[in-house]
Amino acid sequence: MKRIVTALRRGRLATRAGAGAVAAALALALATAAQAPALAQPAPARFAAAPVPTPESLAPAYADCPKDLPAGADRAKWRCEVSVAYGHLKLGRIDLPDIKPITLVHAEGPLPDGTFGQVFGSLRAEPTPVPGAPGLSVRAGYGGYADFLNSGALDLRFRLVSPLLNRTCAIGTDDAPVGLRPTRDAPSTWLSQDPPLVRFPAHDDTFTTPAATRCGPLGRAVNQRFGLPAATGESLIAYTAYYTFRTYDRLSAA
Repeated sequence: MKRIVTALRRGRLATRAGAGAVAAALALALATAAQAPALAQPAPARFAAAPVPTPESLAPAYADCPKDLPAGADRAKWRCEVSVAYGHLKLGRIDLPDIKPITLVHAEGPLPDGTFGQVFGSLRAEPTPVPGAPGLSVRAGYGGYADFLNSGALDLRFRLVSPLLNRTCAIGTDDAPVGLRPTRDAPSTWLSQDPPLVRFPAHDDTFTTPAATRCGPLGRAVNQRFGLPAATGESLIAYTAYYTFRTYDRLSAA
């Protein structure tokens, strides 16, 4: 059966500034570490040490459920899905063994012609501090494309948050995002039936990572320090994801 994929809106990104002392520390770290040896690439061990959410703890994210469904969509068959991922992210030599949770919201369901469709809702994440680089954090954001029905593909941009870098500084752009194509490491496990809660592990170590751009005067130092751009095999994401869902007829009544 043919499936239709739609991506309607981009996630919102924001930055936070730190104190002047933190900024100076970051400048020193970048200046002195440009020739630092490459960090050993971690084995693709699957992230398992994650807190287990509950359907109730994920419920506030239903506020981001897409409001506009395709014409003729049956609200009793379309569902809004909320997922949260905990894991390990490595972008070149930026190694984040415990990233802040990434929360995704989207809708999916059958279309009147018998095909299936999806509508993107939101991607939210808090900044994760970069070890060894005081004042620098990485924040994941939506890159403009997602296919949750077929390949599991997800395009991301990673904002580099620091008082010394431009607010636009990011790894990945609208035209050239970081394209993830995760592989599931085990079948999904139902932890609860009503309300539903499903868990699955996944990883991707096949993507390339572009250089950071629009960072300002320190952009070159950032890329040298963290080995960007990075070729296939030099980056990694490994995570455990949990998701819950409600059909739209139940969502409006909740």
